[in-house]
Amino acid sequence: MARRPLPRILSSGSAQIARSREIARTAADSATDVLHPLITVTRGLRKLAATARAKWAATPKERRGPTLLLVAACVLVLALMPYGPLLALVTLMGAAAWKGRERPVVKTGPDDAEIARLKGLYEALVPYFSVPDDPTPLFAHGGDWSGAFAEYAFDEDGRITRLRIAYPPYFTDGEPAARARIEQLLHAKSGRGREYRFEWDEEGNLLVMSVLPALTTAIAAQRFVTVPGETVLGFTDADAVQRTVPVVAADGTEDAPAVVWRTGPRSTEPHLLVVGQPGSGTTSLLRSIALQALPHGDVLIVEGAGTGEYACLTDRDGVLAVECGLAGSLASLEWAAHETERRLIAANRARQAGLPAPEDTRRPLWILLDRPSILGHLAAADGRPDPQELLQVPLRHGRAAQVTVVVAEQFDSTDTLSEAVRTHTRARIVLGPAVPEQITAVLGAGPHTTPTPEVPPGRGYVRLGAGPVLRLQVPATPDPYDDETSEAHRKAVLDLLPERRTAAVVETVPGTAPDPAPAPRVEVDPAPAPRGRPDPGPAPLHAPVPAEG
Repeated sequence: MARRPLPRILSSGSAQIARSREIARTAADSATDVLHPLITVTRGLRKLAATARAKWAATPKERRGPTLLLVAACVLVLALMPYGPLLALVTLMGAAAWKGRERPVVKTGPDDAEIARLKGLYEALVPYFSVPDDPTPLFAHGGDWSGAFAEYAFDEDGRITRLRIAYPPYFTDGEPAARARIEQLLHAKSGRGREYRFEWDEEGNLLVMSVLPALTTAIAAQRFVTVPGETVLGFTDADAVQRTVPVVAADGTEDAPAVVWRTGPRSTEPHLLVVGQPGSGTTSLLRSIALQALPHGDVLIVEGAGTGEYACLTDRDGVLAVECGLAGSLASLEWAAHETERRLIAANRARQAGLPAPEDTRRPLWILLDRPSILGHLAAADGRPDPQELLQVPLRHGRAAQVTVVVAEQFDSTDTLSEAVRTHTRARIVLGPAVPEQITAVLGAGPHTTPTPEVPPGRGYVRLGAGPVLRLQVPATPDPYDDETSEAHRKAVLDLLPERRTAAVVETVPGTAPDPAPAPRVEVDPAPAPRGRPDPGPAPLHAPVPAEG
């Protein structure tokens, strides 16, 4: 049977429809051109009405009556003026036309300079994200960069602030060395002097690089909202922790994300180690820890450098001693070891008798040891034992006895730290400029950001036990007796200091070191004072660095 041809209307329908659409589009464009002034004036009138409505809503109720009276007077004056209504109409139309004019086109894509930067970054990644056997490589010389860079953002200077990279599945993203090469390349090509965060999504084969804003340095020493057993080590990124504390900063009160270190019998990181460069803020962190510990416990400070950085704490209530000499330091640490044993024995006897632990064993005792390597060198020269050997008992059994040890040391002397200090200080901090290898050696894991060569005092990284590595900014706690300390910081620290036990000490000691043998000062001994020892000895105050043992 011969096929019957389709009706003409069906065979030529698509052509007619396309022609009709073209005619309608042309008519719409012509109408838009003709009515463009009217559209502009209408849009402007709508914006002027919205502005007037917003201003009227923002006007207080007691001022609305005078405002209406003033507007009515202006309308009456215009109505009585020659050509007044016409002049008002022309002015209104002009203002509407100006208000409704078209705004400049919003930028929706990268410009030529940004495209060139993305192309250069793409070409630099080709040797790392491609293999010769790949039939359809995602990265290839002269290839399309838009397929690999799914998301990007630039700052005002044209530098990359955020980049999302899709890489091939065969890239060895599970090897730290392979990751480090990519991160180093991206850091160098995207601009040095900034801190970058790298987030690897192994399941989706995605890498997100973002520029981190600098942590604020406007938070000084103050009373933080914490419970006994909690210490604020510093502040970090908002998305890194789940807890914030109200603080008073330079621009008012705000909620800041805090790194809170928990101590006590249930703590998994009862002791702290702090490592940094000279001038990195380790001593400032130790002062901050001491000021937070004094309202609820006793503090013993051993300063190996002997520079008088803790002179403001001498003879304060709750401060057992501030030692900087070898003899006093050894006596104080020996007392701390015996006090730890005494607390353990007393608590054990109370538990066997079915009684609560004695009150003097529940009051926290803080041992802050600053620069023990110097004291170890002096002890070796004098034929005496290393002071760190006396820390074995407080480090091993301090959690059960409410004894917390904080040790601060510099990078060039970390090899002198004893095995007990390395093993039992599971909370660790690194302050000051440091290369990733140094940070990894102390914390046990590398940071997810790129350290910058220049950082303010108190800036670094923290790791509590096996947790993640976090950025950290220590609250400013300078020496109030230092001439270079600002008046605001000086007052903030002095307001936190407890009352003095004696009134004979003058509060002006800008450069003097504390008395190397302050044994008489420790006669007013808190609950943990030993019964048979005349000199209880000081406890080391220092900022520890979190890390794996």
